Amino acid sequence: MIGLIGIIFIFVTVIGGYVLAGGKLPIILNALPNEAIIILGAALGSFAVSSDFSGFKHTFKDLGKVFTGSKWKQSDYLDVLCLLFELIRLGKQNPMALEEHVEGAEDSAIFSKFPKLQSDDETRNLICDTLRSALMNYDDPNQVEEVLDKRMERNLSHALHSSHALQSIADGLPALGIVAAVLGIIKTMASIDQPPEILGELIGGALVGTFFGVFMAYGLVGPFAIKVKSVVEEDQYLHQLVREVLVANLHNHAANICIEVGRQNTPSHLRPSFAELEEALKEVKQGIAA
Repeated sequence: MIGLIGIIFIFVTVIGGYVLAGGKLPIILNALPNEAIIILGAALGSFAVSSDFSGFKHTFKDLGKVFTGSKWKQSDYLDVLCLLFELIRLGKQNPMALEEHVEGAEDSAIFSKFPKLQSDDETRNLICDTLRSALMNYDDPNQVEEVLDKRMERNLSHALHSSHALQSIADGLPALGIVAAVLGIIKTMASIDQPPEILGELIGGALVGTFFGVFMAYGLVGPFAIKVKSVVEEDQYLHQLVREVLVANLHNHAANICIEVGRQNTPSHLRPSFAELEEALKEVKQGIAA
């Protein structure tokens, strides 16, 4: 919501300030469609040349993150702590029973209590792959932590592709605005025999290209790239929590200690309180007892 408000504010202040200063809006409106076709078309074409269909699709899909924000909310962090607690507790009591949930997470009764986490492939696989490795005696905490770090680093690098792509487009838009402006000047020179008022309007229309390129770069596309990067990085906090809890488990800490380690390593604005976690774990324990 705040992203949409920000976009509206940008347009109102820029266009409103221009009109209040005595600028003639029709000059911009008349020239803008043609200038936008040149600039945006060239930007999209350049992006298509430098990327593939998967990257193209990924980037435009991630534009929605500017308005929706992070996928994971505070309640999801509480859920993943409860999920990990139940899995770790079961693993300590009956490793063979845990294997059933690890190998069939899509149908697991434990995972099904948390459908959002169960439906997210990377989160589900991160948990199951690590627990499966422990069941296969690959349980050295330092080695597992290194593997998890590399995995998350690779995932983050892939997830940041759309942010880098948007930033590249933003970097090129001012120059493409100059290209459109030069084409406008060429058009104006073909009408050099026209009276000054017509030439002035033609030159003004040509400069709209420069304005539009710079405006799109620094007013919209650049901030979009920054926002997408921020959201992607925040989404990684949940996987970092999973790593902390599972590595603590490999150090043979009690299940509740492992969960507390994860809670304390969660950023403060997403971290459930100790009381909230205790209440949620109490419900999990009651469900297990039942």
